[in-house]
Amino acid sequence: MVTGRWTLALVAAASLVLTAGAWAEEPKVAAPLDGVAAPGDYKIGPEDLLDVAVWNNTAISRAVPVRPDGKISLPLLNDVQAAGLTPMQLRDALAKKLAEYMPTPEVSVIVKEVHSFRVSVLGEVKKAGQFELKSRTTVLDVIALAGGFTEFAARSRIVILRPNGTTVKRVSFNYNKAITPDVAPDDLFLQPGDVVVVP
Repeated sequence: MVTGRWTLALVAAASLVLTAGAWAEEPKVAAPLDGVAAPGDYKIGPEDLLDVAVWNNTAISRAVPVRPDGKISLPLLNDVQAAGLTPMQLRDALAKKLAEYMPTPEVSVIVKEVHSFRVSVLGEVKKAGQFELKSRTTVLDVIALAGGFTEFAARSRIVILRPNGTTVKRVSFNYNKAITPDVAPDDLFLQPGDVVVVP
């Protein structure tokens, strides 16, 4: 009888532990599919410097600059498109191409230096010019880099000229509204190649 109660207690305790474990387990977030970039992922651009390493193959591993046409040059592979891809997407593309020459190549791509994230500020600012950025930056940040507005600046009529393939998209920006607390900050982030015009 004692043994039966002991067994019953053990079963009950095990069931509680399993149930608690199930409740404590965090929900699994689906990982992005290979080749698909998440919204915040960095995309390689012209003039970036990449460190491409192929495990156990020093002849191919090297630091390579991204050319103005967006491609990199590697032994065996010749020209490979890099601009517009994330480091993980480029890694997958290189591994696929190298698989023709070696079994299961292990490739890593690291962005050593960022040079492609450039934006320009023109018009009624104190120091108009082109700025090389190293991280996500807002319109307010680049206006600060440009020394702020002149006294004649039309702060509510700022325009961002954004390259969009073969066309240029015009994005209106109202500085007066942007400094109010109810504006979503994500609307203010710049992209490489943007030109901020302050009339």
